[in-house]
Parts: sequence; structure tokens; C-alpha cells
Amino acid sequence: MKRSEINAAFRDASACFAHHGWSLSPRPRWDITDFGLGDFLRFGLTLINLATEPEYCEKLMYARRNQTTPAHIHAKKKEDIICRAGELTLELWPAKPGTSGPATVTVPVDGEPVILAAGSRLVLRAGSRVTLVPGVWHAFYPTSDECIIGEVSTANDDLHDNFFLDPGVGRFPGVEEDEPAQIRLLSE
Repeated sequence: MKRSEINAAFRDASACFAHHGWSLSPRPRWDITDFGLGDFLRFGLTLINLATEPEYCEKLMYARRNQTTPAHIHAKKKEDIICRAGELTLELWPAKPGTSGPATVTVPVDGEPVILAAGSRLVLRAGSRVTLVPGVWHAFYPTSDECIIGEVSTANDDLHDNFFLDPGVGRFPGVEEDEPAQIRLLSE
């Protein structure tokens, strides 16, 4: 990713958070990624680690329409994905997409079990949450112009517990320095 893209994503997210009244800690830990795919506008996500404890993690995320977080799975992490502002769509599978497996996946939405066909879309509006257990494949993207997404999860291990469907996907981007940094990333 170019540093100019990272700086622009930082400014866009900061403006959206301020517009919606989200106050950040004095030293937020920013994580802006194109998942190593070189197309931030299509595959991009801006994250802030709010809490990283041995038992749990909390993140605040920002994405614009057409930015997809690619299909992935966690072997250990259980997470609540919460739409904080805008509208968020998730695609969910009980087994690796493209393989034979169960025809449905059951996930709690706002605490109530919902049964979905494998690969179908679940739309979360502001305030709604879905709980994903280890082993549920998921991809997500805003279906509004922009979206603030919350995540509360068990301990997070971005280096060893993110398994992407596309083997070309990487969790952290390389950075091309084309302008001075406004922030330093978690991976730097």
C-alpha cells in the first residue's frame, strides 16, 4: 500500500468516527490494510485496536462501500461483529466455501439464533450484532456509503489465527513511502 492511501484512510476514518461521536483513546493502535492485494478501494479495512488483553480484544473498524474483507476463518477466536453506524453485510459459510459441507449455518443475531443457507448474506443495521464461533467462514462489506464496525472477541492473534480462502491474501500490507506518515501502523 502507498503511504498516501494509508494517510487518506486514516483521515476518512477519523472524520467518520468524529461525525458519529466516537472518541478514541489518546494513543490508538491503527491497522490499515489492503490484505496484500494492492487494491485498497476494493479490498480494504481500517481498524483500531481499542483493547488487546490476554483474554479479550476490542476493535473499531471503518470501511466504505465496495471495500470487502475477504473470506476467512479463525481456528480459536470467537467474535461479535457489531454494526455501529451504516449497514454491514456478511456472507457466512459453515465449511470452506466451494467445498461440500453443511447446507446451513446457525449464528446468533442480537442473541437469537438465525439459520442461513451456506454463502447467503446477513445484513446488519446499526446496533445489530452477530456472534461468530471458530470455524465459521465469513466475509463482510458495507452496503451503505460508509460503515463503522465493532468487534469484541476472545484473544486476538492476527499473525496465526486468520486463515483466508485466497492464499494470496495477507493480513498486513507492505508500505511504499510516497509521502510522510501521519500515523504509524500496528505492523510497523
